[in-house]
Order: sequence, then structure tokens, then C-alpha cells
Amino acid sequence: MKRRVHLQIHGRVQGVCYRMYACEEAERLALTGWVRNQYDGSVEAVAEGDEAKLNEFAEWCRKGPPSARVTGVDVDYSDATGEYDSFTVGY
Repeated sequence: MKRRVHLQIHGRVQGVCYRMYACEEAERLALTGWVRNQYDGSVEAVAEGDEAKLNEFAEWCRKGPPSARVTGVDVDYSDATGEYDSFTVGY
């Protein structure tokens, strides 16, 4: 069954290629959705796919790329809507 995860990632996560690396990780896990910067300095992501793969993605988001310093991640799971065809980086 497909699920959805909504993530709000806090810390030093902008200006460190977080979105690019997150997109690569989501694509590696065959997830669909998006990732984008927020005005408050956080990064927001929505991903859909297999629940085990979503858990892997959420775990990756807790670490992020090497230059990021993640201080917290808000995680919310729900049912997938199937509205995404790929994983994209928003601006």
C-alpha cells in the first residue's frame, strides 16, 4: 500500500545542497513528491511510495548531506494521493 510522508527539516539545511541530495535519495528509493526551501530557513518535503522506503527517506532526512546540520525533523504520515509522477526540487 502506498503512503505519504510530510517532512519539515530544521537546522542548517539551506545553502548546503540539501534539496538536491534529498531529490537524489528519493529517486534512488523510487519515491515521488517534492522538496523545497521555506522562508523560515527550514526545508519541507512530501514523498509518496512504499512505507518502508518512506521510512528510509525520513531517516536520511534526519542526517542530510555531509555539510548539513539537522537539528530536528517533524514527520507526519498519511494516505498517498497519487498526484505525483516524479520527485522534483521546488524553488
